Amino acid sequence: MKKMNVCLVNDSFPPLIDGVANAVVNYAEVINRELGSASVVTPFYPNADDAAYPFPVIRYPSLDFTKFVGYRAGMPFSPETAEQIEKSGFDVIHSHCPVTSTMLARTMRESIHAPIIITYHTKFDVDIANAIRGRYLQQKATELLVRNISACDEVWTVSRGAGENLRSLGYEGDYIVMPNGVDFTRGRVSEKQEAKVTCGLDLPKEVPVFLFVGRMMWYKGIRIILDALKILKNKEKQFRMVFIGGGGDRDEIIAYAEQLQLTDCTFFIPPIHDRDTIRAWYCRADLFLFPSTFDTNGLVVREAAACGLASMLIRGSCAAEDSTDSVDGILIEENAEAMAQALLQVMDHRELMSWMGKNASESLYMSWEDSVKNAYERYGTVVENYRSGRCPSHEKLTDEMFARTGQALELLNRNRNRRQAAIERIQEEYRDIRTEIETDRELLLNEWKDGRSRIREDLEEVRSELRAREKHLSEELEEIIDRFL
Repeated sequence: MKKMNVCLVNDSFPPLIDGVANAVVNYAEVINRELGSASVVTPFYPNADDAAYPFPVIRYPSLDFTKFVGYRAGMPFSPETAEQIEKSGFDVIHSHCPVTSTMLARTMRESIHAPIIITYHTKFDVDIANAIRGRYLQQKATELLVRNISACDEVWTVSRGAGENLRSLGYEGDYIVMPNGVDFTRGRVSEKQEAKVTCGLDLPKEVPVFLFVGRMMWYKGIRIILDALKILKNKEKQFRMVFIGGGGDRDEIIAYAEQLQLTDCTFFIPPIHDRDTIRAWYCRADLFLFPSTFDTNGLVVREAAACGLASMLIRGSCAAEDSTDSVDGILIEENAEAMAQALLQVMDHRELMSWMGKNASESLYMSWEDSVKNAYERYGTVVENYRSGRCPSHEKLTDEMFARTGQALELLNRNRNRRQAAIERIQEEYRDIRTEIETDRELLLNEWKDGRSRIREDLEEVRSELRAREKHLSEELEEIIDRFL
């Protein structure tokens, strides 16, 4: 394969951790290690440390929107960023976010003569509904998103369900399913490592352990899990449930677990960034519970499979696309009663859960190396199609508007820099003048002090002379008096 220079653009990247950020990191690492070269372009985050990555990370200005959507919003019309990208010589731009990242990519496509590929990872209609109030604004935001996606040269989705979701938003073009991989090697950690990671929690060996890993948001189906566990507890069944992750709904979820009186058998662990530690938790659990219909790929399901852990999933969800019920996973309807009933059937048969986990490791596992190699091979086809004019037409007018916006901001930035430089020159001259004035003032003051001192010395000399004369006259006067008397 021909070596290519790849620009990976995304709104999320460490220190912010989510599934898409993890995908971008693995794309960049695999490409740089085995295939070609790659750089990541992502919004600025305070205290971000990019020095540890074996690939360049280009940060561009951002605004803090974490209170509203959990992310910082990038400002895609950054002249400095555009200049860096233009100098980098990229062959292809791969955007992993259909909003500001793709807007940035569109401003650069014509100037660097590189095609844009976009991967649709997430059901953005849910994100839009959570972030924006009002049906009209939601509709306009969705239209902008679809126009951005339609303007790309090729569209990828991480699953068939993600493609169906994209169609439901109004997208009418073609797309290719390009699944994500897993950064775990297939297999289990040692029992010693497993015990070390899970020690300190009440996890009896004879009691089944259920696990959830991901963002602690209600739309992940967590209420279904808690309500199902309450049913099991009411039937006096023994179990342990471990939640690992952080998110905007975490406090509410913990409060709800307390309300259901599940705190003695349920544990909430903050996000874990060490991958070996996460692997140990997957290996310790008997079943992974992931009743999410939000996720388009369910990467955590494949992570669990890599460790020989089967998952309980919602029938028809994207996460369940490649799973076979009762073979390498358990498929249920989207309600707590169905989950509770399925758990009751298998929780006393841990060997059955283990068997399904082994099957999942064979049928669901895909490494990031294989996933990225498939994507990289497709990069070559897209680049060839773009350079030969075979890519579908896209919104040239909007691209030109984005480019002109970038150019206008660049001009404003230059004028701002010139104005700032002029202000700094004036300030420097003012500082020089003040320094001269202070110096002259000091000299004048010293001269005045010296002159005053000399005058005092002269006056003292005159006084001394006058005293001497007065004494002499006094003596002469006494001598005259003595004569006459």
